[in-house]
Amino acid sequence: MKRALTNLSAAELVSLLKGRGQPAFRGKQIFDWLHKGADFSGMKNLPAALLGDLDGEYAAQGARIVKTLVSKKDGTEKYLFALEDGNIVEGVFMRYAHGNTLCVSTQVGCRMGCVFCASALDGLVRNLEPGEMLSQVLLVNALHRHGEERGVTNVVLMGSGEPLDNYENALAFLRLLSAPGGICISLRNVSLSTCGLAPEIGRLAQEDLGLTLSISLHAAADERRREIMPIARRYSIGELIESCREYVKKTGRRVSFEYALIEGVNSSLEEADALAALLRGFQCHVNLIPINRVAEGKLAAPKQSAIEAFQKRLEDKGIAVSRRREMGADIAGACGQLRRRHLSENSAS
Repeated sequence: MKRALTNLSAAELVSLLKGRGQPAFRGKQIFDWLHKGADFSGMKNLPAALLGDLDGEYAAQGARIVKTLVSKKDGTEKYLFALEDGNIVEGVFMRYAHGNTLCVSTQVGCRMGCVFCASALDGLVRNLEPGEMLSQVLLVNALHRHGEERGVTNVVLMGSGEPLDNYENALAFLRLLSAPGGICISLRNVSLSTCGLAPEIGRLAQEDLGLTLSISLHAAADERRREIMPIARRYSIGELIESCREYVKKTGRRVSFEYALIEGVNSSLEEADALAALLRGFQCHVNLIPINRVAEGKLAAPKQSAIEAFQKRLEDKGIAVSRRREMGADIAGACGQLRRRHLSENSAS
């Protein structure tokens, strides 16, 4: 498998080109083209011989878009990205009043095993490299860019995979994403979603990145959470909350707790009371997410009235809470759904 040039920083590209007898500005030119989403064929001001030489050893981008679906309901766009080794990941582009958000995958598959998530149904295939994550952003940004105005303004590490299970590569991606001279997205416009790897949350707090930490909580008691998320057998809610408190203390950034509402599992008013008691006095925000139905599973979202009652109960108890807009439902918007459909269709043909 060819390694992608998007794995390299501007300085590393300059060093690579100088090692081939090229002037430093050639490396800077290539870095600029890559961050505009270009492949070798689009780098018009570089010598054809040099590009051909590089193409023999490297891929320009770490991914390419092979399928795009657009929601007729809300304009959400879902992409399938093909990697150099033939694996497939997906991303979701969502428009909000505050900007355009891209949900990025960090692994092919996932080994966390959350019961409501299609990404984990086939387990973990492999980790993504930094350049494979970055290319998802660069390619979609190129589609929506207007002049010098970025098409992607916000990034969420919440696609397929657990970012903190691919810690070093995810961290390298974040540094490339925010590097001067590239696409240069501020990490204050980035959210990292984790199912709760407590030690890695502690490591992340020490990195001084300024990003938003989002925790997939989904239950307020260990017994219930273990039914939904196998990671809860390794780290208790107490350990997880303590790591989040340390994160807030170290970074000064509030934590967002994601709570996927599942009918008959975690959506009762008693569960809302337990969640409010757990988070009382915590510098945080709760994001309620009615789950998307997964074809292979039997779980479903609660009725509208139950969702509203759950939210009101939290508000009445002083918890900052919002409900995520349900976007892209008609294009398999939830993590892993489109990839599984694509793989199933290809294996059947």
